Amino acid sequence: MKGFQKIVHILKRQNVLALFICIVGIAINLVLNTVAVTMDLPLYLDTVGTVSVAVLGGYLPGVIVGLVTNIIKSISNPTSLYYVSVNVLIAFFATFISKRGWLKHVAGIIGMTLAFVLIGGGLGNLIPWFMEGLSFYSKSMSEMLYETGYFDALSSHILSSIVMEIPDKVATVLIVLIILYLVPEKYTDRLGFVWWAQKPLKDAEFDLTDKSKTRISSLKLKVILTQALSLIVISVVGVSLSVGIYRETIIDEHSRIATGTAKAAAAIIDGDRVDEFIKKGHDAKGYDDTLVILDNILQNSTEIEHLYVYKVLEDGCRVVYDIETDDIEAKKTGAIVELEERFHDYVPKLLAGKEIEPIVTDDSRLYLLTAYYPVYDSQDRCVCYVGADVTLGVINSKINSYLTEMISVYIGLFVVLCVLMNWMAEYQVSLPLKTITNRVYSFVSSDNTQKELDEKVKSLREIDVRTGDEVELLYNAVCNMSSNQTEQIRSIRRLSDSTAKMQDGLVITMADMVENRDSDTGAHIQKTAAYVKIIVDGLKKKGYYAEKLTPKFMSDAVRSAPLHDVGKIDIPDEILNKPGKLTDEEYEIMKTHTTAGKRIVENAISTVEGDNYLKEARNMAAYHHERWDGKGYPEGLHGEVIPLSARIMAVADVFDALTSPRIYKEAFSLVKALLILEEGKGTQFDPKCVEVFMDSLDEVKVVLSKYNPEAL
Repeated sequence: MKGFQKIVHILKRQNVLALFICIVGIAINLVLNTVAVTMDLPLYLDTVGTVSVAVLGGYLPGVIVGLVTNIIKSISNPTSLYYVSVNVLIAFFATFISKRGWLKHVAGIIGMTLAFVLIGGGLGNLIPWFMEGLSFYSKSMSEMLYETGYFDALSSHILSSIVMEIPDKVATVLIVLIILYLVPEKYTDRLGFVWWAQKPLKDAEFDLTDKSKTRISSLKLKVILTQALSLIVISVVGVSLSVGIYRETIIDEHSRIATGTAKAAAAIIDGDRVDEFIKKGHDAKGYDDTLVILDNILQNSTEIEHLYVYKVLEDGCRVVYDIETDDIEAKKTGAIVELEERFHDYVPKLLAGKEIEPIVTDDSRLYLLTAYYPVYDSQDRCVCYVGADVTLGVINSKINSYLTEMISVYIGLFVVLCVLMNWMAEYQVSLPLKTITNRVYSFVSSDNTQKELDEKVKSLREIDVRTGDEVELLYNAVCNMSSNQTEQIRSIRRLSDSTAKMQDGLVITMADMVENRDSDTGAHIQKTAAYVKIIVDGLKKKGYYAEKLTPKFMSDAVRSAPLHDVGKIDIPDEILNKPGKLTDEEYEIMKTHTTAGKRIVENAISTVEGDNYLKEARNMAAYHHERWDGKGYPEGLHGEVIPLSARIMAVADVFDALTSPRIYKEAFSLVKALLILEEGKGTQFDPKCVEVFMDSLDEVKVVLSKYNPEAL
């Protein structure tokens, strides 16, 4: 408990300090940026605090300062929120460079400055390029570059922005270096957020933990990658859906604008004189007056690109009015215009004088939204249509602007969340597991004296992992296992002399146990037979191996189960009942009980004709230690090549061994035993046998309550 209280004390003290420098960093950003704007300096100075805190405190404080700074600035300037990604990425790279000690060298300082310039001048100015309503900095320089003919508009803009970014980032780095000089180096390790879920490590221990070996990648990296990929998928789906909805909304909005414009224009046209207007054009009285009004309507409708009035006929359209713009030359009044292909499906409605929905044309040649509204004469007959075109390039521009805003914010939040996940995984998963691994490896890596073992058990317990999850459970299990192993070794050493004296007596006793040589044989036989029956019944119920599971086979399998370990009669007592782990040689001898059992049962089969159930007894005795993946013994059979009865017995035998007490272990709980079976499904065991066993837990518990109630 004292260890945990110490951890809490360290967390409070250091995290309060880290929070304080975050507040200071945010204040520095805002104050310096305000000064630069007020004095009209060619600088921004809104990342000085971000970089300083990132260098001093690490990734998490740095990205927090970058994020919060832009959120606060967005209160007065909403576009600041879209630059979160820039500030956060600068914090990330500042920490990355600082942690590697590159700031102690001139090349590292120059490299960091260039990185900031590329982020601020590159990404930072791509954002306004794709967004409407944001001013472009260094406009005159970009124009000069563009006019040289060597650069297009975008590259001119980016290149000029990068050049203009250099003074700001040079000033930022110089100020940061001054701050670093003023802050004593001994305090820099105390300015980051920590979340120790164990005894805090010293620098030497931390370095050792950080260099611990992994097979391919660390668990922390896997956790971060999994969460990062999840965030990416969610972000991509979210942005895609959002942009899709936004696009539909924008199109609907412009459809209403186009329809409203066409309707307003139709209201000022005298339908009774349309034919006269077509015939006489400008010579018709009132024609030019109406033309002026239509031109005013077009000029006041900023979203409308083209406004015209056509009379739809069988052979095409007659031009009544066509408003000329800078981009579109007006067609002559009375001219016949061929009806475009995109309107062919609407010709019947147009000839009938009916209203039609706005038409969106989206192909490689044309990207247009057109709204038609009928003009009526005094007899309420449709005499022509007003057409209003909206170029969807305008809509695309708005969609691109919206997409840029979304992506920019998502990038910033993504970096923040990744850094936060890295921080949490570091202290809650990676460091505890690495520390436990190092202590355990030290514990088992050499031939230790009893005193050394006691010290290492003490060292392991001093870690005091307090994650409150499976890591803590694992830690406690490892501590208990190490402690028990140490005590067992102590007992073995104390009893080594007396063990030698007891050997003769044990040999005599074992000789009297021909029928029950293993410590739990009788009950083992009864339990495994019961489990075999449960499994074969379950397989039958689910329809698995229907051709094989005949009533005779099911009966033979259950009757044969008690003979599966008959070959152990050939195994020496000192191996059969050895309390510890078998040596390689002993294990090879123990494995021969399968071939011995096969031989004994085959001898029985040859002398007792008609007892066909012994064929399954032979299969069980010979092959119940074969594995589904082919790594078992004695013949290395795999999959369904292994006799079904032996595959069934493999599950029953292992489960009983797990839930039964032995001289070298206590009985595992039902939950733990089932977990081990589940882990072996598809590798050690037939998956279908494990599945039906898991589905029959009520029946399994009945057997356990009778023979091994302590396992429940």
